[in-house]
Amino acid sequence: MSYMLMGMSAIFGLCMGSFLNVCIYRIPAQKSIVFPGSACPNCGSAIRFYDNIPLLSYFSLGGKCRQCQTPISFRYPLIELLTGAFSLGLYLKFGLSIETLVYFLFICVLIVITFIDIDHRIIPDRMTLPGILVFFIAAFAIPSLSWIDSLLGVVIGGGSLFIVAVVYHLLTHKEGMGGGDIKLLAMIGALVGWKGVFFTIFVSSAVGTLAGLIIMIITRQNLKLAVPFGPFLSIGAATYIFFGPQLLSLYFQLT
Repeated sequence: MSYMLMGMSAIFGLCMGSFLNVCIYRIPAQKSIVFPGSACPNCGSAIRFYDNIPLLSYFSLGGKCRQCQTPISFRYPLIELLTGAFSLGLYLKFGLSIETLVYFLFICVLIVITFIDIDHRIIPDRMTLPGILVFFIAAFAIPSLSWIDSLLGVVIGGGSLFIVAVVYHLLTHKEGMGGGDIKLLAMIGALVGWKGVFFTIFVSSAVGTLAGLIIMIITRQNLKLAVPFGPFLSIGAATYIFFGPQLLSLYFQLT
């Protein structure tokens, strides 16, 4: 593969990561993600273009606003780096193809949803509901995924968590699985299909359980500690895109 294209892919991902930071901050506040331009949330000073270069600007400014010297969260460059890594990883796996573009858009949406869920314990309908339709249509560009697989992914993805939520409510008379998680898994199913849905549920449950135990040990909270499930569903879906078919094939060979 061309080193130039690899570099361009990574740079494109870094730039998109900068935009995702804007989405993560503004979407829950129901603000436009386009206007006005970026500004310091503390002093309101407009961020100059040379202070808005992914990664480089953060470190050149010492992680602080140029005007008021308020510390800037390290999460901003972290998200830029994460998005750049995904962009490069998808290029290395799928090459310069429509699959790469579709999966990258999908992962960008998952990143935004993940950090909004972490911050606010919500998964915006304005992302998941249109996402179900958009990624069902986009699935036609994925050679390994038929429209039937995609449709089953939507139905099984949303339906499985809906059943879990209903059963949990009947047994405990409490809210368990949120409606946002149900819509998110339906959206995920649209692009990974029904096999990907089961894989995502397994991986997200395993990782979520492990993370929950670690958090409870560190924070010394009890078993009633609420942990958002959206990030783990996103981890499961991203894992399937990169490794799912191979891992499933290996599993069935061993069994």
